[in-house]
Amino acid sequence: MKNLEAIKNNFLAQEQTYSKYATKSSEAIRFTEINDNDIRTPFFRDVDRIIHAYSYTRYADKTQVYSYKNNDHISKRMTHVQLVSKVARTIGRGLGLNTDLIEAIALGHDIGHTPLGHTGEKILNEISLRELNEYFAHNIQSVRHYMYVENNGNGLNLTVQVLDGIMCHNGEILNNKYEPVKKTKEEFLEQYKSAYKDLKTSNKNHPMTIEGCVVRISDIVGYIGRDIEDSINLGLFNREDLPKKITKVLGNDNKDIINTIVKDIIDNSYDKPYITMSEEVFTAIGELKKFNSENIYSKSLTKEEIEYYRQGMNKIYNRYLSDITDSNKESIIYKLFLNTQSAKYKEETPIKRQVIDFIAGMTDDLFHKEIERY
Repeated sequence: MKNLEAIKNNFLAQEQTYSKYATKSSEAIRFTEINDNDIRTPFFRDVDRIIHAYSYTRYADKTQVYSYKNNDHISKRMTHVQLVSKVARTIGRGLGLNTDLIEAIALGHDIGHTPLGHTGEKILNEISLRELNEYFAHNIQSVRHYMYVENNGNGLNLTVQVLDGIMCHNGEILNNKYEPVKKTKEEFLEQYKSAYKDLKTSNKNHPMTIEGCVVRISDIVGYIGRDIEDSINLGLFNREDLPKKITKVLGNDNKDIINTIVKDIIDNSYDKPYITMSEEVFTAIGELKKFNSENIYSKSLTKEEIEYYRQGMNKIYNRYLSDITDSNKESIIYKLFLNTQSAKYKEETPIKRQVIDFIAGMTDDLFHKEIERY
């Protein structure tokens, strides 16, 4: 055991080389304290808890942008979170930050995503507003999942810093400056709970750590170029169609786009208590997001396909709700979900929320089979 203690001390000693703005292991907060007889540092342990969770496996069959395309090279949600993790850890290493904390946030940030990606999220939000008078957002569902759904309804007891980074990761909103705002675990909980009633305010919340800020911008870096590669791969447009004023700054393929943005962020954020980039790169990213919105995201599904999936998700929601009300133990919601959930989860979670939790966690394949069945 003497050697194991030495290894743990060595891990902690490495933190002495971090930037003065980095989050140290000694700052880690959990809602339930645990025995620290472990060689892993707290955020290192959170990484392991996330990747060993059943929900992490389901990333492999969750939509990134394109659903049900017959092409093995199109990105899934698993690819995206790994790309975000790699981009964020590169930035974090360049800035002397805690890369274990960065990795945990990055790998866990999209676990609350529904089947069909953002289209599924919008439909489930409609259902949630109608049935519970509460918003549904994938970042908030990610936090809920890790706190109350995963591990048979007992949660993973992740650190507040990781949960907060996941909650505040919103990659749809681009800023030129990401500055952390210190908060207590009580303040984190208040922000989490208020998101169900006030989503717009929630989207403006800042991460409590600079590592969370790194993941927030890395989410954009991880998808903005890769979505273009997927679209070109599917023949939706050609590389030559990318606006020259953007490619002149960022490059015209995913490799160059990532390299340009990462280097710019490191150069402009070095030895600063916030994450930022040059005005030129910030403007180019904004223009590229606009191009992607007009040429990729608005065309990933037809209006007819969206309506088909809207009707399908509503049908299975109503069916599962009826199955729980009738105690139909032959239902898939029991066989794949409720039979293994704790008594505490079932007692404390309204049945409408149980159904939403189950649908949110579905893979694309299971979702498609279920809506075809009904």
